[in-house]
Amino acid sequence: MRGFTFIEIMIVLLIMGLLIVGYTYMSSSRKDRAYALRAQGELITMANAIKLYVQENNVYPADVNRGLPPGIEKFLGSGEINSSWPNAPWPGSVYDYENWDSGDTIQVSIRFCVAGDNATCKASAKKFLKGLVADSVLNAWDAKSSVYYCIKEGACRSHSDNPVTHPGFQIDANTAI
Repeated sequence: MRGFTFIEIMIVLLIMGLLIVGYTYMSSSRKDRAYALRAQGELITMANAIKLYVQENNVYPADVNRGLPPGIEKFLGSGEINSSWPNAPWPGSVYDYENWDSGDTIQVSIRFCVAGDNATCKASAKKFLKGLVADSVLNAWDAKSSVYYCIKEGACRSHSDNPVTHPGFQIDANTAI
């Protein structure tokens, strides 16, 4: 009876290692895509809730800093969005309702860090948005960058203090994820 040679054992271990790394990479990629799809769905749900609020009240809610505008809870229902607000799908991210430019720009955003924490924001964006957003945008990402969904088209953008060209990622119902 003949045993395995050292080279045969090493080849088997190498193949097993490659399979494990490949599986881990594929699982991570699927998870990142799932976060993006969930974010897109939740942003659309929140946009619809805001529109229903406007139909009932004839006015958009005032700007809220990383929180739920009072009164839209009933339009979100009892689902996960309502119970976990302001947490967004990506770990450590939060939703932010925005009413800017005297009501000309209404949007919902996802922020990856606390204000001023550029390093965390950039690292999170690079981790979660790779493949969805150009590398040049991710390399310039900062604490004022965001993933955002326009509810009322005005000058939708990453942050009210910055121009529309500031790094960010506009997502809508037609965005291919």
